[in-house]
Amino acid sequence: MKKRIGSYPRVRIEGGGRAVVSQAGGVLLVETVREAGLDTAISAALTRWRKVRAMHDPGKILLDVALAVALGGDCLADVAMLRTEPAVFGPVASDPTISRLIDTLAASGDKALQAIRAALAEVRKHVWRLADREAPDAGGTVTVDLDGVLVIAHSDKEDAAPTWKRTYGHHPLMGFVDHGPGGTGEPVAALLRPGNAGSNTATDHITATGLALAQLPKKYRRGRRTLIRTDSAGGTHDFVAWLAQRGRWLSYSVGMVITEAIHQHVLKVPESAWTPAIEAEGEIRDGAWVAELTGDILDGWPEGMRLIVRKERPHPGAQLRLTDAGGMRLTCFATNTPGRPIAELELRHRLRARAEDRIRAARATGLRNLPLHRTAQNRIWLEIVQIALELLAWMPMLALTGKARLWEPRRLRLRLFTAAGQLVTTGRRRILRLARHWPWTGHITAALERLSLLPNPG
Repeated sequence: MKKRIGSYPRVRIEGGGRAVVSQAGGVLLVETVREAGLDTAISAALTRWRKVRAMHDPGKILLDVALAVALGGDCLADVAMLRTEPAVFGPVASDPTISRLIDTLAASGDKALQAIRAALAEVRKHVWRLADREAPDAGGTVTVDLDGVLVIAHSDKEDAAPTWKRTYGHHPLMGFVDHGPGGTGEPVAALLRPGNAGSNTATDHITATGLALAQLPKKYRRGRRTLIRTDSAGGTHDFVAWLAQRGRWLSYSVGMVITEAIHQHVLKVPESAWTPAIEAEGEIRDGAWVAELTGDILDGWPEGMRLIVRKERPHPGAQLRLTDAGGMRLTCFATNTPGRPIAELELRHRLRARAEDRIRAARATGLRNLPLHRTAQNRIWLEIVQIALELLAWMPMLALTGKARLWEPRRLRLRLFTAAGQLVTTGRRRILRLARHWPWTGHITAALERLSLLPNPG
């Protein structure tokens, strides 16, 4: 009988290896924290919650949890992966210390949340200045996308409730700054809501937008340079009126539900009024046309609002809805941007689909579930998730180039963060040597070089 030869080499495993660092690529996130000044900003913001003679700084504890989440963790205990590598991540607090801090911050209510958010807003302004032409406001405008996300609860948690998709959990409302086609996006708002919260609740959209605007540099907190985009959940009278309110003057592009009145107006639009829709490259979108609705359909809405509808041949196998017409799928949105062709405005609104990518990244970065029981604790967890997502957006923006800037968290972890290294101590220096054969070692070293060239945050 011949001995079977397997497909993979047989390796003998022994414990006790020394000076080997796992998750060595995580040093990219550590350096991003350092260059952005996030560590000092969060520590200063949480000073009042540091107990006398405490060994661990509350800001460092919170950042350690955020780093663990950015590296793939989904609960507080996953910070253990950092604790095993003190040479890279420094001293890390014990699990009981971390739990006590979360409870303390949760008990302080909005005070701790406001302190964390204020620190993030200051750091964001600095990071955008460092990014220069790669920053999301390089074109003089900022786009904020709002969208809801369902978070399933697998146990009975506070405020968990049945959702509109017949699941059980929570329904946070998230806000993301769009980085455009050359980047990803960063979170600027996270409003924790029960699972049965309405999708089109105007007060929640107003609150989330207020949180998002407070995270932007001051010049973008009002005025036409800031665009707020939502799906049809934001197409309510109260929310649109709030966006267009005198003194706020924000630009908006919000989806609208195809009501019977809109449907009847679409049927009356002559064929000559339909304009071919376009793609991002400027080419005509096959089988899609746009038109602007005018007249009494705009009664009761803020002055200057434009109502634009698109009709498109449905994809093979797609079922038509009652609101569709003539075998065409109808979608509609409202905007207050004047003087631009409706095809360009429709394309701009369609690019709101990038928010779905941001939500997918959030699910892969701590938002797959809410690990804590009480709502106040999970509000702190949402802030931790946002910090992790910030780092996963800022690091590529500051340090990566080309297609690597578009890598989502799963790919960043697989290619960069999981790289192993060997820690070498020579004299008073500690050197982390990455594996030469790892295909993306060049990406890591080049990114660290770019981060080292950034000016000191002080």
